[in-house]
Amino acid sequence: MDLPPPSSMPPEELRAAMRALGYRTQADLAQAIGVSRSAVSLWLEGKIGVPRPVAMLLRMLIAAQRRAY
Repeated sequence: MDLPPPSSMPPEELRAAMRALGYRTQADLAQAIGVSRSAVSLWLEGKIGVPRPVAMLLRMLIAAQRRAY
């Protein structure tokens, strides 16, 4: 039996990334990255995986933020 591929970013990491980047609501993050609020909601609930490009973008933003300080 084939298992689905692991999510590129688990919901807990997405929540932490939102906090680290200052996005207080799902709508804030959705608007910033150009997706629907419902997509963010599904990612946070673990119903669908965070697309790999989105995960990479958020990780790069966090890394850039850390270097800025």
